Amino acid sequence: MIISTFRQLPWCVAAAASGSAAAFRDCHLNAPAQSHNLRGQALGIVGMGNIGQRVASRCRHGFGMQIHYFDSERKSRSAELAVAATFHDTLPGLLRAADCVVLCAPASTGPGPGAAMDASALAHLRPGARLVNVGRGALVDEDALVAAMQQQRVSAVALDVHADEPRPHEGLRRLAAQGRALLTCHNAGGTVETHAAFEELSMRNVMAVLSGGRALTAVNLGQLKT
Repeated sequence: MIISTFRQLPWCVAAAASGSAAAFRDCHLNAPAQSHNLRGQALGIVGMGNIGQRVASRCRHGFGMQIHYFDSERKSRSAELAVAATFHDTLPGLLRAADCVVLCAPASTGPGPGAAMDASALAHLRPGARLVNVGRGALVDEDALVAAMQQQRVSAVALDVHADEPRPHEGLRRLAAQGRALLTCHNAGGTVETHAAFEELSMRNVMAVLSGGRALTAVNLGQLKT
């Protein structure tokens, strides 16, 4: 999804599938002038948990991107050094530094109860920045995002999650039809292998507790009495 925002993949896919020779030629001739390599681009990660750190590792070591991140807690020095990550203690600071922002956070991220990426947050983005959301649909004010894209502040988006699933925002659907947005059905992590790993981890948790130990990945571990 990150690659798609830099390489105009929604436009390329739509043009090739359109059956129109004119659309094919137009994309072939003009998409390269709007496409960029990932190397050297600044990737801003919102939520540097397990998923965020794996995204950072792949983008740093696989594509040579510069890693920046914002999180409620700064990660260890070793975690930062592993991907040469720069920490930002505010979301606006991260947004101003990033060429592409990836949301890998739970829905509670942000200074208040509303969407983290609302109109005021989007205003901090560099003109032409890109946005990818694999966290939660509630993180993004989709009306504000459509407006930012119409104003060219955001050049491309890739969204796996949506505020009103299973009904993607109408404005985003129109942008997808124009080749400016990649929209998927909340299945970015959905593979046979991933589901098998979920089941295995569940059983390992059950077995650990039944054998008198502690759950391996209890989400409420802090509230459990020892």
